[in-house]
Amino acid sequence: MKAVIQCGGKGTRLRPYTSVLPKPLMPIGSRPVLELLLKWLRRNGIQEVFVTTGYLGHLIRSFCGDGAQWNMKITYTQEVEPLGTIGPLSLLRDQLDSTFLVLNGDVLTDISLSQFASFHRRHPGPVTIATTTRTIKMDFGVIDEVDGEVKTFREKPALPHLVSMGLYCMDPSVFEFIPSGVPFGFDDLMFQMLETGTPVHVFKHEGVWLDIGRVDDFHKAQDVAWDEQSVVIEHPVAA
Repeated sequence: MKAVIQCGGKGTRLRPYTSVLPKPLMPIGSRPVLELLLKWLRRNGIQEVFVTTGYLGHLIRSFCGDGAQWNMKITYTQEVEPLGTIGPLSLLRDQLDSTFLVLNGDVLTDISLSQFASFHRRHPGPVTIATTTRTIKMDFGVIDEVDGEVKTFREKPALPHLVSMGLYCMDPSVFEFIPSGVPFGFDDLMFQMLETGTPVHVFKHEGVWLDIGRVDDFHKAQDVAWDEQSVVIEHPVAA
């Protein structure tokens, strides 16, 4: 299986750090998050990776090279103008000719890629989204009303939500929905697929997931010895 790592964003949530380094090169301990991702993919049996770049892309290419240091093959795309979260895939139409993974370049997780890929193959559809539950603390009192009358009141409740992990399993048929040369986000893809009645499935993960683009998660990640943790070592993805 091939994998696409999306590294074209500007990392605005981590400024001013990302004024100097692109988000995928932000250090987790002594190693950039992108290196941890690449090693994790390699341990899962993935050898061919495409890295989409934009902002400070030359630093990413200089650091990773052709991937030989990890016994991988890395190919890069470069966005002249930002293409959003899904638009860069349009630059890889010809190369992604079978089921492939797409992941954000700022994600750390212990999800089983073999189980994720197996789930996707058992549920026909162009896209399966890896999801987890995040509890969001509201800053306000929440009111439920009927015809202008309060029925329930909750003071600053913590509400659970099923959220995307920034990790997807896709089939080449997804390119039917992705235009070329224009910005196109994951939200645009979802709206189009739902509008046409195209099935989209979710794979629910209950383990570790950190979005390094969020300051809180970036700090949490510093407390985990990622290279030594068994949580990032999985069985190879089924062909």
